[in-house]
Amino acid sequence: MIRVMSYPTVIHQRVAEANRGINPKVIARMNSGWAVIGDAQFLKGYCLLLPDPIVAHLNDFSGTQRLQFLDDMAALGDAILAVTGALRINYEMLGNLQPALHAHAFPRYPDEPEEFRTKAVWLYPQSVWQETAFDLERDRPVMEAIKQKLIDMKRII
Repeated sequence: MIRVMSYPTVIHQRVAEANRGINPKVIARMNSGWAVIGDAQFLKGYCLLLPDPIVAHLNDFSGTQRLQFLDDMAALGDAILAVTGALRINYEMLGNLQPALHAHAFPRYPDEPEEFRTKAVWLYPQSVWQETAFDLERDRPVMEAIKQKLIDMKRII
């Protein structure tokens, strides 16, 4: 009989898959967790940092763990900026739908549609998210470039 594991959140599932080497979205293992490519790529280079071990929210980490997670989050943003040429990175840690800490790093570009350029990315239409769903073949070059930048920065383990 096959035993199916259930996970409290998608974050738990993806971290478990990363640890087993079967998460295709993994870019690299950082000190505090896993750098992964985002589920949609309408903003090329959108990534997340998934903590390992998982905690419910940032305040559950001790001072050292907290600083490491935030430092890794910023380093991931630095790598995304270097690779994509984006203007800036918007960072978000919401945890409302998935009550497990995870940090979004959204690159923002000057050529985004005017009605979305200065607003939260969540306001983009759902169709845009679906049209740019993760595709390993398409997204591999940016994933490899971000990984190489993290290697150059000595930020992966």
